[in-house]
Amino acid sequence: MSRRVFGGIAFTLAILAGGCGGDSPTDPGGNNNNDTRTVKTDPSFSTDVMEILTRTGCTASNCHGGTQGGLTLSTAAVSYSNLVNRVATTGDTLVVPGSAINSYLVKRLEGASGTGARMPVGGPYLDATDMSNVKNWINQGAKNN
Repeated sequence: MSRRVFGGIAFTLAILAGGCGGDSPTDPGGNNNNDTRTVKTDPSFSTDVMEILTRTGCTASNCHGGTQGGLTLSTAAVSYSNLVNRVATTGDTLVVPGSAINSYLVKRLEGASGTGARMPVGGPYLDATDMSNVKNWINQGAKNN
């Protein structure tokens, strides 16, 4: 192959490669880098918390959309009734209205020591915005709204 042809191919490949890569529209946490999510002081269960559970895969059929871990999160109504004031298989209360720090759900989402695998298993884990919104929902009384 002549140097001229080889040089032309190399130049073309370099130009094409320059168009690849760069920032992905989705970060490793599964969140859109251009999203407009914000921390809310009084998040809604049906709008905010269910969106988080759905986006992070918690409601998928291979997770808690089925019966994994004895917990079903298939719809907003089912999820709420299975989370708030419900006791986990460990004996801990999943969501204690008004107390995120005592809610087993938060401990599992944060990967607290002694609670088993961090959820969602294998990630992507909730980022700071999502964790704040889940905690704020619980701390504001875990309303069914």
